[in-house]
Amino acid sequence: MSVDRDHVLAEAAALLTRKATASMDEIAKAAGISRATLHRHFAGRDALVRALEDLGIEQFERALDEARTEEGDAAEALRRLITATEPVAGIMAFLYTENQLYEAGLNEGWNRLDARVTALFQRGQEEGAFRLELSPAWLTEALYGLIGAGAWAVQDGRVAAKDRTRMVAELLLGGAQRRMKQ
Repeated sequence: MSVDRDHVLAEAAALLTRKATASMDEIAKAAGISRATLHRHFAGRDALVRALEDLGIEQFERALDEARTEEGDAAEALRRLITATEPVAGIMAFLYTENQLYEAGLNEGWNRLDARVTALFQRGQEEGAFRLELSPAWLTEALYGLIGAGAWAVQDGRVAAKDRTRMVAELLLGGAQRRMKQ
């Protein structure tokens, strides 16, 4: 039987976004394969998590491309980005909190993502749309955190899936938008 690596990664991501502490046995079962087969594709949990990291980075880059964050008003570009992250929100939530990813050095893909998102926030500050006292790096981290929090809230049934994008955008923009003095 041929094993589709992408299928295994998709099932692992789906399980780990619901249960970050899932064992390799649980991951194999979710993917419909034996633990031995899982280990033939991924030497252990570290290798699997690294593969998920690469997948998450790839998917988030696609979301950035789809959102066309360099075009139009920065706040609207940010809303498009939040919408485009819906399919990848769960895996981003898992990766954002997976400590082992930070112990062995940073994957260069995160730097690419950070640079693109930070550029969006810098542009918004230059346009006068976003608060200047909040650094673009901080706003980038806040976006990642809110994407993750939104995914968990939907998963736990505390927020309707249809409301996630609006709630993430409104909270981030409500805190990031510059207030004009009256």
